Amino acid sequence: MSAAKIELNDAGTIEVSGALEFGLVVDLLKSSQRFFSGEGDLLFNLSGVNKTDSAGLALLVEWVAMAEKSEQALSFQDIPKQMLDIARVSGLDDILPIV
Repeated sequence: MSAAKIELNDAGTIEVSGALEFGLVVDLLKSSQRFFSGEGDLLFNLSGVNKTDSAGLALLVEWVAMAEKSEQALSFQDIPKQMLDIARVSGLDDILPIV
């Protein structure tokens, strides 16, 4: 299991990588809180995510709620197929702002 990482790249995109699974997303959620300051739009690139489960999807839903609370626009790009499949099955694909 590869640890999940989150970092801001030079273009202003938030890069998420590693495994988004139970036991790993709590730390990632804590690390991500710095981006929800109420300043600027948020673009999360998930192309580096190599494994996910429903906890990863729950993390995305939590980020949507945090963005609403901080009044920031948020979008996700390059969501892994596995995560999209989980979102579709659970009916959450409509609430995720995917670009």
